[in-house]
Amino acid sequence: MKPLDLIEAARDMTESGRGRPTQAKLRRAVSTAYYAMFHCLAGCAANMIIGRKRKPAWHQTYRALEHGKARNACEDKGPMAAFPQEMRDFAKAFVLLQKARQQADYALHGRYDKLAVLGAIDLAERAIAGLEQPMQNTVERSSPMCCSNDDQVMTTGRSRQGVRDDRATDP
Repeated sequence: MKPLDLIEAARDMTESGRGRPTQAKLRRAVSTAYYAMFHCLAGCAANMIIGRKRKPAWHQTYRALEHGKARNACEDKGPMAAFPQEMRDFAKAFVLLQKARQQADYALHGRYDKLAVLGAIDLAERAIAGLEQPMQNTVERSSPMCCSNDDQVMTTGRSRQGVRDDRATDP
């Protein structure tokens, strides 16, 4: 999953082609912006723990990230203070976007404004871009960063349970 592709998809949802975008599209755009951040974080974690090679352990690490635990870690000011400002900014945006996603996906009341939704998308995009900076110091420079849109060779298969399972192939 490419986080910047999700950002682009979120922006596309705000453009209706005619008139105003529907409330459903605006809500999905907020949710998609959050998931761009979530997939960025999952990729960063897998890259830092396992390395850049896409192998079963990388996929297990990527899939192991839990929304609630990630939010709790991002909210924990003590440990977060030790990280660079860009990572703290990402953590703050992650918490805000997760709450916005939950509201967009589950709260039946309220209307969404296109400009506010675009602001949420911009926040996610800035946080993802900002996370790249400190990661350049910790991840080998010859590889794409964890949130980049560089092409990754991926094939899609089915697991034994019938759930889609992304497996990597090394060229």
